[in-house]
Amino acid sequence: MNNALEPAPQKANFSNIARHLTEGITSGHFAVGTLLPTELELCKHYGTSRHTVRAALAELQDLGLVSRRKNVGTRVVSAKPRPRFRPSLASVDDLVQFGAEHQRVVQEIEQTTVTGELARELGCADGAPWLRISSLRMVGDEDALPIGWTDVYIDPGYADIAEVVKASPDSLISSLIEDRYDRHIAEIHQDVRAFTITDGAMAGRLQVKMGTTALKIVRRYFDAEGDVFEISVSVHPADRFSVSMQLRR
Repeated sequence: MNNALEPAPQKANFSNIARHLTEGITSGHFAVGTLLPTELELCKHYGTSRHTVRAALAELQDLGLVSRRKNVGTRVVSAKPRPRFRPSLASVDDLVQFGAEHQRVVQEIEQTTVTGELARELGCADGAPWLRISSLRMVGDEDALPIGWTDVYIDPGYADIAEVVKASPDSLISSLIEDRYDRHIAEIHQDVRAFTITDGAMAGRLQVKMGTTALKIVRRYFDAEGDVFEISVSVHPADRFSVSMQLRR
């Protein structure tokens, strides 16, 4: 079986790459049991970033077409996508409304290098530089309990937005980036999971005990080219926050 890549689509965003690779798998070009080209080979072929390629491969994994293992690669496990029905964000407007109702109180802003487990959680390269903005999310007056802690990671080239973020506590950082840099959100990927708060500083800011159960939400913001320009990690104590959404077939 010839596992060489077929000509790339003209617009190589993550959804088009995922569709292109899916067609290669379902047509038999990439046989079940074989490995797809490496991430670096895919980046070179499609002329795009590793973030974009990883997002495309995550789509294939979600469809049940491939499995991924560190130091092994991405292996084709099925030639037929499995049916899926999963909840997602209803709209970007829902997030904008959240920002207006739950004000941000900035705690720290610093340049950081992401490594290890955090890099894997964010889905970025080990050692990647980011500007991190850490905030509490509040409802009502300053004496109320915070509903969550959020670390927002943005392109370090946007460092001058820090003062704008402080001055606009009811606006999403992604919206401020759109307004200031004309880099617009095309898609947001959201992952939600149970989490135990083990960081003493975070527990203290949230006014909870160590070991408290929480909801962790990781959101990745993609532009029209399929590149990630912002990642947010929010932690909400379980008794202060819930996610509601409408699902339609």
